[in-house]
Amino acid sequence: MDDYPLLNLFWTMLWFFLWVMWFFLLFKIITDIFRDHSLHGWGKAGWLILVLLVPFLGVFVYVIARGRSMHERDAKQMKENEAAFRSYVQQAAVGGGGGGADELSKLSALKDKGDLSQEEFDRAKARILA
Repeated sequence: MDDYPLLNLFWTMLWFFLWVMWFFLLFKIITDIFRDHSLHGWGKAGWLILVLLVPFLGVFVYVIARGRSMHERDAKQMKENEAAFRSYVQQAAVGGGGGGADELSKLSALKDKGDLSQEEFDRAKARILA
């Protein structure tokens, strides 16, 4: 440990952290290129080639040119995800159907058709109402 002073360790950790942040930004931009529906085939290909062949310049130009719309697409995606989550929670809270009344009507229909005996109907009804 004497060959590697604490300040060098700090600089190494800083550069490692910046390297990880750089890859995060690069993958975020590549994801945004493919997520953008207003940008079509050749535009996506051009941005992707620029970002991959000249990464530093390509990423900085992309952030300057399309940073605002990138933020808008992120916000829209978050709203859609939240709406889908809320819809799922509401559907799961209801039980996916009309609840006990719906189950009772299905049981009654099965009993009327003769698929269930009176005894089976009474047991299932007691289980639903319990």
